[in-house]
Amino acid sequence: MTAQTALPPSRPKIVIVGNGMAGLRFAQDLLGLLPDADLTMVGDEPGGAYNRAQLPLVLAGTARPDSIELADRGWYAARGIQLVGGTGAWIDRTRQLLGLADGTTLRYDILVLALGSAAVLPPAEGLFVAGPSASPSGALAPGAVAFRTLADCTRIQALAAGASHAVVLGGGVLGLETARSLSYRGRSVTLVQRGPRLMERQLDADAARVLTRTARGLGVTVRAGAAVRRVLNKGGRVSGVELDDGQVVRADLLVLCCGTRPRTDLARAAGLATGAGIVVDDQLRSVTDPRVFAIGDCAEHRGRTHGLVAAAWWQAKVAAEAVARQAVARQAVASHAVPGQQDETAAQAAIARPAVIRLKAAGIELAVLGSARGGGRADVIRVSDPARGVYQKVVVRDGRLVGAILLGDTRTAGTLTQLLDRGTSLPADRLSLLSGRRDGAVAAVDSPVTLPGHATICQCNGVTKAAICAAWQQGARDTAQVAARTRAATGCGTCRDAVQGIVDWLAAADPNPENSPTLVPA
Repeated sequence: MTAQTALPPSRPKIVIVGNGMAGLRFAQDLLGLLPDADLTMVGDEPGGAYNRAQLPLVLAGTARPDSIELADRGWYAARGIQLVGGTGAWIDRTRQLLGLADGTTLRYDILVLALGSAAVLPPAEGLFVAGPSASPSGALAPGAVAFRTLADCTRIQALAAGASHAVVLGGGVLGLETARSLSYRGRSVTLVQRGPRLMERQLDADAARVLTRTARGLGVTVRAGAAVRRVLNKGGRVSGVELDDGQVVRADLLVLCCGTRPRTDLARAAGLATGAGIVVDDQLRSVTDPRVFAIGDCAEHRGRTHGLVAAAWWQAKVAAEAVARQAVARQAVASHAVPGQQDETAAQAAIARPAVIRLKAAGIELAVLGSARGGGRADVIRVSDPARGVYQKVVVRDGRLVGAILLGDTRTAGTLTQLLDRGTSLPADRLSLLSGRRDGAVAAVDSPVTLPGHATICQCNGVTKAAICAAWQQGARDTAQVAARTRAATGCGTCRDAVQGIVDWLAAADPNPENSPTLVPA
């Protein structure tokens, strides 16, 4: 749907359960297609949506809570969106009703579930006030916090103010970011990872060793291959943890970053098909009920769930287009080209874009792109300098980049991301992919001049070079202004250097934009 479409006189009621990053993006995209959509958003956190991926920056004190806000209450009110606080308790699909925990009942024509995920809590003795609980909101022992929300962040900061030593459970992305945030604030921190190495899903053993050395140099004690057997309590609050090898680690603060699982209870109770997540088709509709959609962490698409911002935002875009088509008469939109309407592979390609992970931890530069494990017929190029904390690896299959790890030196992350997304044939000198030398395909991708207008610069938001050029013509004169107009660089941040490069090129090529012809490429 390439143009805004008016709704018929009787507007369908669209209820979104979940006012997080996926739910908000769906609402934004849908309003771009149907400005008069009748939207109700249900959120279990007060206020508007915020960028959950940047919570570790708030914890470290390098970002303010208001700086990660994506929409305040005024944004919803200005667009006629009814913002309802509460938690979904039940769905009656026959009568098309959503019931909330406080007794409120909402009627819907289309229901969008953006429920997110819940924290996984370890079955350690002493972690809960009254024994183990399956509920992620169970009563944790005082001094223990499962880190998922802005409220959790505020609580951790308050506890950290009076703590001398913190233990963080979980050596994934969030656990590492949290541990570094606390050490950045001057706390003694021990990071306990049950698996054999840090970020074991994303990194190989060599990269993990370099990362561990870097983390230790920044004040984080790393205990890999260890599990917590018991949480110790003294005076009614956490005082330490006992590991499975019998070692006791002192702790005034215990932060749980042990992973997440999709929230599916509401959907399962309503009879919707669920696996690891809520099972959806290529348009993000429940395979059980076409009036129900699921997006973000809670959705299972073609046997996979995704826990990354970029995937959630692409799903929101695909679902918004599908809902817009479903909400109006097909005759009114038949002439518009809608991604996924006649080509299901387009929706699949958008939803399953290669993952890009950028660590947000002071003093640690790390980007992981695509699948960097290698194997099979893949060619692997590595550069390692543990003394400097540098480990770089690219994985090439059939002449094309399929994955990369950049630790300690991420200068080529933007270029490699574009090569990965576009499937460009690589130069014979593969080391140029890591050194940043402008040779062959690397130069063609790295130069703003040679990039075609349709080249995607920001993978998280699908922002092209043409869109950035258009923002420039409309008055955006720096990276922050371009981000405000296009959303570029507001996700993982990997593309920030590429956006800056295009802005610099535009400034040099178009010094007087008010008097110059348009530079927007075809």
